[in-house]
Amino acid sequence: MNPWALITGASSGIGQELARILAQHRFNLVLVARNESRLQEVAREARADRGVQTRVIPADLARQGAAEEIFQGVKDLPIQVLVNNAGFGAYGEFAKMPLDLQTDLMQVNMVALVQLTHKCLPQMLDRRSGRILNVASVAAFLPGPTVNLYYASKAFVFSFSYALAEELQGTGITVSTLCPGTTRTEFFSRANIHMKRPWPMLEAREVAQAGFEGLMKGKRVIIPGFMNRLMAALVKCVPPRIPARVVRKVHEGDTSLPQA
Repeated sequence: MNPWALITGASSGIGQELARILAQHRFNLVLVARNESRLQEVAREARADRGVQTRVIPADLARQGAAEEIFQGVKDLPIQVLVNNAGFGAYGEFAKMPLDLQTDLMQVNMVALVQLTHKCLPQMLDRRSGRILNVASVAAFLPGPTVNLYYASKAFVFSFSYALAEELQGTGITVSTLCPGTTRTEFFSRANIHMKRPWPMLEAREVAQAGFEGLMKGKRVIIPGFMNRLMAALVKCVPPRIPARVVRKVHEGDTSLPQA
């Protein structure tokens, strides 16, 4: 019997590519996102190309109670892999951004992720087997002026996931955190971010492949791309005000270096 994987944000980008890769490795798929028609396309492709089973659950994770409804739709399935990929960002100064938008961002990027993990984990513990992949970002290692809450939410995902991985040591369950850099997806247009990128974007497939391989190896932290790994290492060596100024200038389209 093929194992089951649940993927949020599976209708496009990294989530869609992770769904394709999991299907290639004979995982049955539970696909979650707001766009039902896109999910159905991903499901049809997986069934036709790989012969796996699929279940589509359209859901808006910004809505309170969505995680519970998703779990009710899968509690009859032995979820072996949980991929918390859904998330979004928004560009603008904190004080000028609508509070409702920022609350939705926290709900999707943090609250729903925690709730869905908490719902799925007991079954994994009972089986002493399971894998969790939480998608953060290299933004987790940086302050993010003008994209403040997105960066902060990814720092939360990283910290939560790493601590949970330690808690679950020896249980047969692994928790991996995928921290991509700039990736060619719909994220930037949806977030209204038009930044000058310091190095080329990675493709969603490349990021998803790295995420899958790291997940299967039980790696706690997965950072695709040499430049992203280098940046994550270097940022630990400088005062926070330096990367904060760099991030602001990048998002404002200014590539000149800030003064220390």
